Amino acid sequence: MRWALVLALLLVSCGPGSSPSTPSASAGASAALGPDIVIGSPMSLTGSTSKEGGYAKQGYELWLDWINNTQGGIVVAGVKRKVKITFEDDQSKPDLSAQLTQKLISEEGAQLLLGPYGSAPTASDAVIAEKNAIPMVEANGAAQAIFSKGYKFVFGVLSPANKYLTGVVDLAATLTPKPTRVAMLSADDSFSLEVAKAVEDYAPTQGFQIVFSQKYPNGSTDLSALVAQAKAASPDMLLNSGHLAEAIAMNKAVKDLRVNAALFAYSVGPGTPDFVQSLGKDANFVFSGSQWTPQVKYEPAFFLSVSDYVAKYKKMFATNDDPAYQVAESTAACLALQKAIETAGTTDPGKVRDALASLDVTTFFGRLKFDSRGANIYKPMVVEQIQNGQHHTVFPPDVADVKAQFPTPSWDQR
Repeated sequence: MRWALVLALLLVSCGPGSSPSTPSASAGASAALGPDIVIGSPMSLTGSTSKEGGYAKQGYELWLDWINNTQGGIVVAGVKRKVKITFEDDQSKPDLSAQLTQKLISEEGAQLLLGPYGSAPTASDAVIAEKNAIPMVEANGAAQAIFSKGYKFVFGVLSPANKYLTGVVDLAATLTPKPTRVAMLSADDSFSLEVAKAVEDYAPTQGFQIVFSQKYPNGSTDLSALVAQAKAASPDMLLNSGHLAEAIAMNKAVKDLRVNAALFAYSVGPGTPDFVQSLGKDANFVFSGSQWTPQVKYEPAFFLSVSDYVAKYKKMFATNDDPAYQVAESTAACLALQKAIETAGTTDPGKVRDALASLDVTTFFGRLKFDSRGANIYKPMVVEQIQNGQHHTVFPPDVADVKAQFPTPSWDQR
């Protein structure tokens, strides 16, 4: 009789359309959730940079899983709100990327933006973000030209393009015997040209001589003629500024033509598992500048430690490979956006923008702080080398896990 009375009271309190087994809208943990935060991202899921775009997408998805399934959402003014990232395939085309960015804002309800892959698409998308006054945090557009337009709503977490290969020059200055003659080859996109110009400006100040410098069309996969010209200049160092497909093509041409420089370094490509998988043992001894490696020693203020990040990546994507830096920098963009939303206490674009402008926090990826242009000039890069099919950090010494293997053996001695 007592239980019947309790049940009757519950039924009365629930009111029409409710039941004691279905909590009302103001009760329970699930009811504390606010509306989803919708973030838009055009991404190179197909096309010439689809490999790199795939890594960037992994970085976004890793954070998305952590924020929704481990943290229960982003806390916004005391209310947890889960996140939805809406992706559109820009096919590695800058013009299409801009169109899709506008679509994400106008038709798909994106309140905030995460950048695409590559400097050219990022530059195109930045125009749209600025026009709509929607903050875009990007992780894969390093060209400083992006940040020369006076934009107020565009922020990049990665070190700028001029840092990509200057660390390799610094490393080379410490090697014995010191290489001095540099051949610089570059794709003709804005990012690659900035990387090359930085080397050409910086290397002579460190005692190096630029003996060859030429550019080639972005996306080229037959670089034999250009490599033959570079070989004729007898360089000690052969540097390439391009992307993954071009780096693979460059290394194949170097082998075919038996270019026996003492040091080979490429801006983008060697840091990915694909470079080693495509080239096998021919990938050994190649250096690359890297935005991040598992050997960095940052003490994060929130999110995961470096080792926990690597472990989560391997588990989530069922791989034995360490995350490429494109993965890590993409997760870092999400962290910057998360912290800005939490600080602003709202998803209002203007207030999130202001929070990004004043952000200064250390994560597993390094320091996230933006100058007045929106660029992150505060995080250094490191130098990697492939040794016995594995990626190792070799410079600077305080984060290196092994010493650089130098000079590179001639092709007939490998």
